[in-house]
Amino acid sequence: MASINTFSPDYAVTPGETLREVIEAKGISQTDLAIRTGLADKTISQIMNGVAPIRFETAEKLEMALGVPARFWNRRESQYRAALMQEK
Repeated sequence: MASINTFSPDYAVTPGETLREVIEAKGISQTDLAIRTGLADKTISQIMNGVAPIRFETAEKLEMALGVPARFWNRRESQYRAALMQEK
């Protein structure tokens, strides 16, 4: 019987890092994202740097601007917060 290895990192990656990868892949700047979502540049910057969380309302705005489902962003945020708690 084959065993299944699961990847379980010992570090937490911010949802903002994932957001950065998505906008880079789509060729969208941080400023463009701020305009498309109606969020302040500072808010986008804080999310990308892991300072501010992606809230439910923000996830919905990201879905509208990027086409990535809000549930994806909500799950990434939840996983990140859970990983932070495990690190403590």
